[in-house]
Order: sequence, then C-alpha cells, then structure tokens
Amino acid sequence: MLTDRQKIILSLIIQNYTSNGQPVGSKKLMDEGVNASSATIRNDMKVLEEYGLLEKTHSSSGRIPSMKGYRYYVDHLLKPDKVARQEIDQIRLSLKKDIHEIDDIIRHSAEMLSQVTSYTAFSLGPEMKDRKLTGFRIVPLNDKQILAIIVTDRGNVESQVFRIPENVASSDLEKMVKIINDRLVGEPLATVYQKLRTEIPMILHRYFQTTEGVSRLFDVILNEAFEEKVYVSGGMNILNFNQGPDIHQIKSMYTLVQDPNELVRLLIPFTDPVHIRIGNELENELLQNMSLIQANYDIEGHGTGVIGLLGPANMPYSRMFGLVEVFRRELANKLADYYRSLD
Repeated sequence: MLTDRQKIILSLIIQNYTSNGQPVGSKKLMDEGVNASSATIRNDMKVLEEYGLLEKTHSSSGRIPSMKGYRYYVDHLLKPDKVARQEIDQIRLSLKKDIHEIDDIIRHSAEMLSQVTSYTAFSLGPEMKDRKLTGFRIVPLNDKQILAIIVTDRGNVESQVFRIPENVASSDLEKMVKIINDRLVGEPLATVYQKLRTEIPMILHRYFQTTEGVSRLFDVILNEAFEEKVYVSGGMNILNFNQGPDIHQIKSMYTLVQDPNELVRLLIPFTDPVHIRIGNELENELLQNMSLIQANYDIEGHGTGVIGLLGPANMPYSRMFGLVEVFRRELANKLADYYRSLD
C-alpha cells in the first residue's frame, strides 16, 4: 500500500505531532532526514492524505495524523522506545515499598503508571477463581454497623463496613460467622460462589426464622471476595484531553471519570500481550479522540492480570508502549515474588 518513503514520512509526522502538537510540513521532514525534494515529499503527503492517513488543519498547513493514520502506525510502524535504566530503577524501587497485600501492590502500580505518564491508568489483579477462602470475621462497630473481613489463601484481604439490617440481631451475626467458618472457609472461591447460590440459602432457612435481611447481608459480604478488583488512578486526567468547548460534553466526561465502573468497562479480553484501541474502537463517543493501551501480565500458577493506560489519541505511542511493557514485566515480577513469599 505504502512505499518505504511514505512509511517514513508517516512515522515522522506522527512522532513530531505527538511530541509538540504542531502540523508537520515538507521542510521539517527534510530536516528530519527524508532524502527527497520538497515537491516530492509534498506529493507523498498528498497521497497519504488521499489514503485517509493524514489530514490538513487548513489549506496551506502542514499535515497531522488522522485516526486511521494512528491505527496504521500502531499496526505496522510502531517501535517501542527503550526505557531509560534510571526510570526502570525508579519503577522497581517504588514497587519494592513495604506493601503487605496484593491489592495494595495492584493499586500502587496504577498510581505509579498514572504519575509517570499523566494519563489515566488501570490495574487489575490476577484471576481469583482458584483461590480459597481462609478467613472470615465480623467486628461490631456500633449498634448499626459491622466491619466484615475476608481473607484468601493468597493474601487478598477484603474489609468493608456494612449497615446491619433492622431485622438482624447480634446473635444472627454470630450464627452467620459460624455458618461461613463451618461451611465455606477452606473452600475454593468458585465452590464458595456456587454454594452461595445453592446450599447456603437452605441452611439460612434452617438457622433463621426470617432470612430476608440475613440473606442479603450474607450475599453482599461474600460477594466482595469475588469482585475483580480494578483500580483506576488519574481519572480526572481525561479532562485534560477534552479540547472541545461543548459544556455538555465536558459535564458528560466529568460524570464518566467519576464512575470507576464505567471506566473499567473499557477493558476487554484479548490474547495479545499488548493491545491498543484508538478513537471509535473504544465504542464511546466521549472518547473518540483518545486511545487505550492495554497489556496482560502472567503469573505462573496464579492467573493473568491487566494494566491499561488511557490518554489522548496523539499520545507518544513509542514511549507509552515502552513504559507499559516495563510496568507489565515489573508488576508480574513483584507479584511473583509476593506469591513465593507465601509458599
């Protein structure tokens, strides 16, 4: 489709535009080392524009990449930057902080990635389906609230404050803890989930005169153990990339970033180690000028996690790709070390 020179021109325009946000002309490309006359370069740029890979901001301007141009570049021309040793050392040092829970490691990785890039970062821990429920406690806080604590065999600790339903007595809570300890502690989470839907409702009817409040509380508390914990950091950074003056759009974007569940829906299953979606591929009109880099990381024997980076479509892809690769590797190493410490 493209000649070698046209590929070089497209790459240079994208690299320049993502660095400084300015349209790129033929003189700049000659200065960058394109071995051709200004007229020849302009002709190649016109061809790239006809292919839909470049756009003009106005008739006499240089060119900027189109969404289709970014897509072609990512698929065919992208070469990840090598991350500087100093940056890698800083990432490793930050991940070596005295963190005692898996969730803290995953949360911290999202915060770090967002700080380094000034974009919105996502971090999802390894799959939990093979883990076991090893501990459960309920701590009364007052007459109306309890603290429920759930522990798995791989160090995940969930704690959350719940309001006690009006028809649930303190003696009911003691019975609930006994049921969980007798019937569910030591079981794989997949088995716990199945029993919550089959065996446990029948047991609750046996122990309680009325099960409505207890059943709901029971279900809510233990469902915490099955939630896929996706941490979002730097959500408000999205507002920095919305350049439109439409107040309604700004309000809609603000609503989006305030709801982590909506942001989490952007993450989709994929098989490639690193996957990039651009513009309309995100299937959200508010994000049509943005891109999402999503990467899997594998931990042998413990499943697969995901990190993601959401930023403007004109992000410096080579640098961001390189950083995501480093985070993917270093986070996997950190979690693998953590799991080994539990064996």
